[in-house]
Amino acid sequence: MAPLAEVGGANHRFTVNLSILFTELPLLERPAAAAAAGFTDVELWWPWVDAPVPPPAELDALRAALDTAGTRLTGLNFYAGRLPGPDRGALSLPGEESERFRANVDVAASFAASVGCTALNALYGNRVAGVPAAEQDALALDNLALAARAADRIGAVLLVEALNAAESPDYPLVSAPRAVEVVDAVNAATGLDNARFLMDLYHLARNGEDLHRVIDTYTPVTGHVQIADCPGRGAPGTGGLDFADLLGRLTAAGYEGRIGLEYKPGDAPSAAAFGWLTAAPRPLPDA
Repeated sequence: MAPLAEVGGANHRFTVNLSILFTELPLLERPAAAAAAGFTDVELWWPWVDAPVPPPAELDALRAALDTAGTRLTGLNFYAGRLPGPDRGALSLPGEESERFRANVDVAASFAASVGCTALNALYGNRVAGVPAAEQDALALDNLALAARAADRIGAVLLVEALNAAESPDYPLVSAPRAVEVVDAVNAATGLDNARFLMDLYHLARNGEDLHRVIDTYTPVTGHVQIADCPGRGAPGTGGLDFADLLGRLTAAGYEGRIGLEYKPGDAPSAAAFGWLTAAPRPLPDA
């Protein structure tokens, strides 16, 4: 693995996903742990997997933990059920789960606004037996438009992500072109042009996509990038992806946004999972 100074350059700011790293700690201790590891930017899946509308005191406590640690929440998922796991997303699921997503939209957006978060990720739901795909897609578009409007009110982008078919066989967005098709549909429906592609290189690699082609083609519509090595979803250097090449190619394609570290730390504590980054200073300067 090349040192960080050679991996994408200083245009990239790395952010730690506190829903997959530092999970050996309680949620409210994770921002301080990330700060102690040298990071100022963090991101989260929706932390309350069974509560799209958590008690205000829990939102206040998370806000205080972020502030006390000196960390910025730069990315947040809308309610998406229990992650990681086979139940991916909620917004295209008829009935209760879709209603839970809709109840969460303004709550998540308001919390994001209160901490300066400018990227909100909305995960599609799995295909449901007995429900026509077109019916689910129409529901998804309505709910994504709702989310995009909420994001626009706080000056944020709405992210649409492709997952991988091996781990999420019933999830309908398992390629970059399919996710970008949804991004385009949301922008056409709202006229806001604030929906963007979340380019997760791990999921795309698991799907067997040509990552060079994805980067070259879709960087202009990309709002966020996440990384983990493949296979295994570990830190860069634990699998077969060449991150010096991939992140350098992102820079060449004009990407100047954040890179989310969304990988499993392995058997060691999460604080030991950043050795591949130690060759350069952190935090990186704002893009």
